[in-house]
Amino acid sequence: MLSVLRVHLPSEIPIVGCEITPYVLVRRPDGNVSNDDVPESAPLNGRHMRFRWYRSQSDKKLTICSVHPTVQATIQCLGCVKAKIPINKSYHCSPRCFSDSWQHHRALHDRASSAVNESGAEDEELFGKVSGSGSGGQSTSLIHGPVPSFPAASAERSGGESWFEVGRSRSYTPTTDDIGHVLKFECVVVDVETKNSVGAANTVFTARVIPAPSPAPRRMIPVNDSMQLNTVGSFNVLSYNILADSNATSELYGYCPTWALSWPYRRQNLLREIVGYHADIVCLQEVQNDHFEEFFAPELDKHGYQALYKKKTSEVYGGNSRAVDGCATFFRKDRFSHVKKYEVEFNKAAQSLTDAVISANQKKGALNRLIKDNVALIVVLEAKFTNHGADNPGKRQLICVANTHVNVPHDCKDVKLWQVHTLLKGLEKIAASADIPMLVCGDFNSTPNSAPHTLLSIGKVDPAHPDLAVDPYGILRPNSKLSHNLVLVSAYSSFARTKGIGPQAEQRRRVDPMSNEPLFTKYTRDYIGTVDYIFYTADSLTVEALLELLDEESLMKETALPSPEWSSDHVALRAEFRCTQRSRR
Repeated sequence: MLSVLRVHLPSEIPIVGCEITPYVLVRRPDGNVSNDDVPESAPLNGRHMRFRWYRSQSDKKLTICSVHPTVQATIQCLGCVKAKIPINKSYHCSPRCFSDSWQHHRALHDRASSAVNESGAEDEELFGKVSGSGSGGQSTSLIHGPVPSFPAASAERSGGESWFEVGRSRSYTPTTDDIGHVLKFECVVVDVETKNSVGAANTVFTARVIPAPSPAPRRMIPVNDSMQLNTVGSFNVLSYNILADSNATSELYGYCPTWALSWPYRRQNLLREIVGYHADIVCLQEVQNDHFEEFFAPELDKHGYQALYKKKTSEVYGGNSRAVDGCATFFRKDRFSHVKKYEVEFNKAAQSLTDAVISANQKKGALNRLIKDNVALIVVLEAKFTNHGADNPGKRQLICVANTHVNVPHDCKDVKLWQVHTLLKGLEKIAASADIPMLVCGDFNSTPNSAPHTLLSIGKVDPAHPDLAVDPYGILRPNSKLSHNLVLVSAYSSFARTKGIGPQAEQRRRVDPMSNEPLFTKYTRDYIGTVDYIFYTADSLTVEALLELLDEESLMKETALPSPEWSSDHVALRAEFRCTQRSRR
């Protein structure tokens, strides 16, 4: 007999836009226990499972604090209402909450100050009339509780409680209509012939639905001489380590709410962030193989992106190959066409190196040290847009983009430097075969002024560099070979060279004056530093603008990254480039 043994939810707190798929454990007629569905189209012994989702329709509708989404709001910002800022952004749980977040909340007002409120009367009708004055970015007026409520929907009453049916499948994705309401999931065994339920229904309840936290959009800051952002003939590139789900554990990130660490939430939040940047080329690291195939590739295809992927090789990760992560590069099909792809497997390069220079009695130890399963994905693209200002307007414009994640333990500095050097030598070969601008993006797990960063940005490493002291198998010798002839510059070092006031000055304060790199691109409770970069060939590309850096104060509100607002422990980097005529050397 088909029966339900247990039902539970993956997370107690449902979030708008994040699919909920309950865990339903059933005993099948043959005695086997399974989490698989038994649909009406494929019944077992004349019985199948039926699922229903309901939304509570209590008259006491709650509104949620925009800063603390699990806390009920008690005050509302009038400026947000008048400026037509999304209403969920206007709620706060206390005056202290509003005061502490004012610096960041004001940014919403500033960016909405130029918008014209064309339907103020409609706003008052929906959210209730309020008294007081204020407009755009100036008003700090508040409504003190009770805050206005959302209009109630029609519902049916059952057992003294009003419930409104919202779904008839096992999974359900909460909508904005569900905010502040409890959801109920019900599953029951049904007889195929009589259509009646067999036995009691199994029911679980969620906490109240909360809106998906959404931070203020990050701006692009011009860094060229004119300090004006001109996108004609330019293109932009995003690089982002998205934090693989297999690494997003409560043991590592205990300060992040469990619901905000769950993959159903994080994937939607990451997708919203990535799509919102409108990048022409997207380089992602720590993308699990199954997440690429089942989520990122199809979802970004809907937004006009073509996807390329290289997963890590399998020596390090045993068992389920679908949990292996890798590097994914996406590009907008209306802006670029795919010309060629190169895949770099550092494990194969390690095998070749040890065969060539390591003695037989040391080969096993050298391979154990060198094999870290890392890869790089190199893509050659052809631009479909016109590069205005170039001397040869009819010339075919190619761009080479390298995407890598140098995931090597800190004590293996020789391996980290060797992998970066190996990648650069491969890029040199491509550069020798074509006059092509290059971008080198990724998480290098290397801080500014480390040997890998020095090799990338200067083209060589001083033999006296302290990182070279760690080389037990001599893979870096002679040190004179640690060089390349690509003219690479870190895009974010451009902030240090800006002279403007306002946004430019603000960004200069978020850059280390010693290295000219961001103060951090990774921000966790245990580590704060810069390890992510976008390097470009400065003899063929110029930087037009950069995505603003996050300030530490805003991240400290949630202790560190990841957080409900930002779903990775790294910060996304984005740079706007323009091709230039390559100078003859």
